Formats: sequence, C-alpha cells, structure tokens
Amino acid sequence: MPLTMDNVKAIILDMFAAGTDTTFITLDWGMTELITNPIVMEKAQAEVRGIVGERRIVLESDLPQLHYMKAVIKEIFRLHPPVPVLVPRESMEEITIDGYNIPAKTRYFINAWAIGRNAESWENPETFEPERFMGSTIDFKGQDFELIPFGAGRRSCPAITFGTASVELALAQLLHSFDWELPPGIETKDLDMTEVFGITMHKIADLIVVAKPHFPYKNT
Repeated sequence: MPLTMDNVKAIILDMFAAGTDTTFITLDWGMTELITNPIVMEKAQAEVRGIVGERRIVLESDLPQLHYMKAVIKEIFRLHPPVPVLVPRESMEEITIDGYNIPAKTRYFINAWAIGRNAESWENPETFEPERFMGSTIDFKGQDFELIPFGAGRRSCPAITFGTASVELALAQLLHSFDWELPPGIETKDLDMTEVFGITMHKIADLIVVAKPHFPYKNT
C-alpha cells in the first residue's frame, strides 16, 4: 500500500473508530438495554456492589468475579455488535459451502449482526436475556461462530482484550456507583431503538438518563 496522505488519514480514522467509537457504542446500547430491563440492571448492580463494596472503585481484579455482568456484556455484543459487518475477507481457493460455489479470490463480508439474531442459533433472539449465557461456554473470542462481534481467526480484532476490559470496567463502575432512571415524563416505550448502520452501528437517538449516586458522599 503506498504511503499517501489519503491512506494515512484513512488509517487514523480507522484507529479512532475501532479504538473509541466501538466502546462508546457498546456502553450506549448496554445502558439502553439495562434501562429497558430494570430487573436485569438490579441483578447486575447487586452483583457488582456485593463484590466491590462501598468504599472503593471497581478494579480490574474484580472483573473475573462478575459472572452475571459478563453475561450482560455478551448479550449486548450479541444483539448490538458495534461493527455489524466485519472487515472483508477473500477466499484463498475455490470452495463449496452448503451447495454454494465460491470461486477463489472472492471477496465476501460476514454479517455479525445477523448471526447474533439467527433463530437457528438463539432462542428468543430478539429478546435481551443475559441468563442465556449463565452456565454456557459460548464466548466472543472467535471460537464460537454464533457470537463473533470481534471476528475470528488471524484477522480478528487485535484489541479484543483491551476493548473487552474497557467495556467491563466502565460498565461495572457505572452500575456500582449510580442508580439510573429516565428523565421525568419519559418511559421506556418512548426510547427510540432504531439502529444506524455503517462501519459502526449507533443508536439513532442519544440515550438521556438521570444518574443518582448510590453511596452517600463522605468527606475523608
């Protein structure tokens, strides 16, 4: 690839989109689903607060104990993959899959959004149910092809570990420190869940919520 200014700009844009936009999108969709499903939010908050306690922030060392919150994040990735269509692939040789002949050098795209909502793989695919992952071995690391928001194989997302930790820490802290509710006069049925498809998949409307500190402030 020639090192032109256009290519440099494209790479920088990709870094911003992949490194920051995806984390924001995941948290935005996650908080929207939790506000819409208060029982799930209460259960996740109880877990985080039970592990972390009152007087400290969430630490990375807490994350392995937050089993239900990890199930919540898996469900967010299933319903709302931040990158709905993964980066393009190209077939190395001719192959036949399910009766379809794919010539060598064919460029194709993987629809992670559709895979996560496939009724053949998921029961009640349109419903936000983190419990489906409790006791399940399905993960998003690229080994279970019904859940591949980060892709799979040698061209999977190189920042999967950092990205996952960022989402887990941020969501855990939000759940630990605050109680959340919609502004006065707004109900969950008023939330616009329309998706804007592109390189990343935003909500069409920003989520506006009220955060109330859960623990009383103590001046030490």
